[in-house]
Amino acid sequence: MRVKLAGVAVMGVLLAGTVPLRAQADEGVMSDAEVESLRDVAYVPMDRIAAYVKILDSREKKIDGLVSKRGYPGRADELHDLMAQIAGIADELSDNLEELAKQHRDVRKALPKVVSATERWSTSLRTPADDVAYNVERKLALDALKDMRELAEGMETEEAAYFKEHPEAEKAEKERVAHPHATSDGEGPN
Repeated sequence: MRVKLAGVAVMGVLLAGTVPLRAQADEGVMSDAEVESLRDVAYVPMDRIAAYVKILDSREKKIDGLVSKRGYPGRADELHDLMAQIAGIADELSDNLEELAKQHRDVRKALPKVVSATERWSTSLRTPADDVAYNVERKLALDALKDMRELAEGMETEEAAYFKEHPEAEKAEKERVAHPHATSDGEGPN
């Protein structure tokens, strides 16, 4: 009985020890410099979207570079990781777009760029030949990009209607962009 309990306890410790590793892997989706670039533009929605697009563009270029390196050791693993990163970053950008839509922030000029970029990123994801090492991650990344594209297309229509109906909101948004750290009382960050 004592041996069984000790075995169960050891197994529990081993299983518990694997949980943080999984969380740490998720944190490595973006480099410190990329996270810092997002912090620098956190108050300016158009710049934040542009920063996400730039980060996703860098992953696209890395995938395109690996496609030409057939026989490169670790190629499939790197493609797997890059595809997983694209899925995570696309989900994060989608979350940002949803929040901006709720707040009626005027990002109309950025949305067409996001829509056209999703097509480019999707093409890049489809380029590598099928491989069990990354097919699941590719599917997840393509789904995340599809969802983001649909969200951005819907926002284009909704924002056009909203700002046509609420010209005062468009004026307030221009003022917010001109003074991104100001609050309604003029005292600084929220």
